[in-house]
Amino acid sequence: MNPEKFQNKYRVPSARATWHDYNGGDYFITICTAGRLHYFGEIENGEMHKNVLGHKLDELIQETKTHNPYSEIPLYKIMPNHVHLIVCIDAACRDAACHVFTGEPGKNEKMRDIANRCGLLSTVIGGLKSALTKYANLNKIKFGWQSRFHDHIIRNQEEMERIVIYIENNVLSWEMDKFYTRYTTSIQGNDLL
Repeated sequence: MNPEKFQNKYRVPSARATWHDYNGGDYFITICTAGRLHYFGEIENGEMHKNVLGHKLDELIQETKTHNPYSEIPLYKIMPNHVHLIVCIDAACRDAACHVFTGEPGKNEKMRDIANRCGLLSTVIGGLKSALTKYANLNKIKFGWQSRFHDHIIRNQEEMERIVIYIENNVLSWEMDKFYTRYTTSIQGNDLL
């Protein structure tokens, strides 16, 4: 293993597919909370009961297309310590999307360069994570995300159908989920930092 350094610090190489630019396609995304703490609510009797942060995350997911017109999230499920999403990025809208940024001259080019480097999928997920973190900080709610997110490129309709079934049944199969953690302490979404 040849560890790479960035600013003289070791860094973990990207887990993203090197052969794909993430600027178009359908993706199965999982984003976990820091320490897999139950920041979004609890599951009781086979039903997810969202707290303040869970409801805010729900709102932000529904607003994603407003901020990222090239993206769509047709299905998602908020769990106590993670969220599953199917994110669709329309490659045909990519160039138009890069021109939606306004502001000072030269800024559009800078944003386009960033989007080209990290891919539009990372832009969508980064924006979602950032918006919820900002909301939590402004409201003095203890919260944190895991630094990365899990992605799977959905390659065909059969995969899509299997993933849809998994997401839709995630609450009912919570105790068998690989992200399952026992409820130990409550993060109600209004706990102060």
